[in-house]
Amino acid sequence: MAIKRSVEFKWLIGFIGLLWLIEWVNQITGGGLRIYGLIPRHFEYVYGIVTAPLLHGGVGHLLGNTVPLVLLGIMVIQIRSVLIISAFVILLSGLLVWLFGRTSIHIGASGVVMGYWGFLLSYGWFTRSFRAVFYSVITILLYGGLIYTLLDFSEQVSFEMHIAGFVSGVICAWWLAKCKPPRRKQKQKVS
Repeated sequence: MAIKRSVEFKWLIGFIGLLWLIEWVNQITGGGLRIYGLIPRHFEYVYGIVTAPLLHGGVGHLLGNTVPLVLLGIMVIQIRSVLIISAFVILLSGLLVWLFGRTSIHIGASGVVMGYWGFLLSYGWFTRSFRAVFYSVITILLYGGLIYTLLDFSEQVSFEMHIAGFVSGVICAWWLAKCKPPRRKQKQKVS
């Protein structure tokens, strides 16, 4: 299990490093990469489902997502695969925003942050495991204020991505709780 967690942690740090590399390129090009964001209901921009979380509106935007990505991501690693949860949240939230979002360019990893948050809050409820409930409580204590991010309907904020990320995280938690492999019964020794 320790090897798996170390690989997951390296993936998380690599993902965040990639976000910063892309932001550096975006800064050099004067924000030229933002066109690769998610534009709802335009088939020629459907790739934005995957690329939108990689792009940010500036260093401040990315910095605001980096700290919760690291902290919530580390907590996710303690109970499930951050790689699986990230992929699930990115794809489902991106699809939801593509289907239902306002027609504008949606960018940023805050949907992933909200997905981790939704996952951590609900996984304990669905599994009733002590470890998962413990991380749910820690999540509330550290990031309970994200409820305000979830309810921020400002014009310049992709509240659709926040809500879709949160919903995707909850659905992922429910799905992984249902698909959790049963514990193996120990074989009894016959003498």
